[in-house]
Amino acid sequence: MPATHHIEPTIENIRWGGFDAAFSPVKTVDPGDLVILECVSGAPDVMPPAGSGLAIPDRLAAIHAAGVTRHGPHILTGPVAVKGAEPGDCLRVDIERIDLGCDWGFCGFRPLVGTLPEDFPYRRVLHIPVDRQAMTCTVPVGPGITLPLAPFFGVMGVAGPEEWGTISTKEPRAHGGNLDNKELVAGTTLYLPVFVPGANFSAGDGHGVQGDGEVCINALEICLTGHFRLGLEKGGGTRDPVLRFPRAETPTHFISMGMHEDLDLAMKQALREMIAFIVSRTNLSAADAYQLCSLAVDFHVTQTVNGEKGVHGMLKKGLLF
Repeated sequence: MPATHHIEPTIENIRWGGFDAAFSPVKTVDPGDLVILECVSGAPDVMPPAGSGLAIPDRLAAIHAAGVTRHGPHILTGPVAVKGAEPGDCLRVDIERIDLGCDWGFCGFRPLVGTLPEDFPYRRVLHIPVDRQAMTCTVPVGPGITLPLAPFFGVMGVAGPEEWGTISTKEPRAHGGNLDNKELVAGTTLYLPVFVPGANFSAGDGHGVQGDGEVCINALEICLTGHFRLGLEKGGGTRDPVLRFPRAETPTHFISMGMHEDLDLAMKQALREMIAFIVSRTNLSAADAYQLCSLAVDFHVTQTVNGEKGVHGMLKKGLLF
């Protein structure tokens, strides 16, 4: 029977801002096991002020106090190794459940980052209360604007190739990482290429709700707990060629992804990935798939703020297979 592993965000179980093949796994699990990762978010400078009534979680406060080495912006729980995973395989991440870990989140911007740094050359942080029972947040602007929550993890990824060394969690790449794809809620599946033995999966950067683009640089940044079932597909799976780039699946759509500092090239990559996916599953030619994408696939701007911008394509299930 598959086992369940619960990993808390203790100093020993987190990495701040980096992926690296040299990071030792905090746990090794069997394919098919359920891994529950508690994840925390936020540096000391974005914490709510004293007297606000918004409490900083003890685990997060302990990480701040410990002076953990920072490689990039996000606190990750992991990595978790999966037995038998080898380069060229596909790690299947079934996101079975996502729980809120806090009764508030934050959204901010600062000079030199975001989509419009020239228009907003200053710093601003909003601390946003969350109603866990109603699954809403109230943005403290104007009379207060209530938004329904749709939590997901901004960062989910595996270790990159050894030669990459330590890479920041800021930029999404072939290993996944800071995808910031709001479609990846509970009930969806993320497919990641494996580059090192064990794959070494980590997650963090909880988002309570986000619009496509994530334009100011933050979503509703919040602590989340994710229930991930980690599966293994040898050689990329029986129906597909070796997976080169992250791909996802929701109950209603297949999703391709593209990332590049040039948004046009991110779009081209997402389109090429979708064409390759369609060709691998059907007897259609690449030209057939190209035209079908123009007729039936929706391409969205995932985010424009991570250095490597993102585009994702969505193919409705049942149209082809």
